[in-house]
Amino acid sequence: MASLFSRIIAGELPGRFVWQDDEVVCFLTIAPLRPGHTLVVPRREIDKWTDLPGELLGKVMSVAQVIGQAVERAWDAPRSGLAIAGFEVLHCHVHVTPIWDMTDLELSNIKPETVAAELDQAAVRLRAALRDLGQGQFVPED
Repeated sequence: MASLFSRIIAGELPGRFVWQDDEVVCFLTIAPLRPGHTLVVPRREIDKWTDLPGELLGKVMSVAQVIGQAVERAWDAPRSGLAIAGFEVLHCHVHVTPIWDMTDLELSNIKPETVAAELDQAAVRLRAALRDLGQGQFVPED
């Protein structure tokens, strides 16, 4: 059975995509730590990041770096945080979020009932920041 993320990638379930290329997609999580909390996901359904082929792992991390730069720009954050856990969905994904201090990475801060309009606005801001960074060819239309 396809993972939740494979179903989002296939368009079977909705997703707020901010990046799409042949190997990696990025979309906002529906339960963010902070506005702009983005998931970087390989299209290939591989459970653990430690099982990714080296080249694909490198691509995921390269895209995560660009997303990190974009969330810092879009939210004027001093840093972006990155986390890999993988227990929620058994399809490798990297969490990238703007942070101001270490407490911004605490999972107890997740906001599972975030209003759809807030998520939509965060997607618009992040897409604009990615375009400003010269990454427009990977950014889907708003």
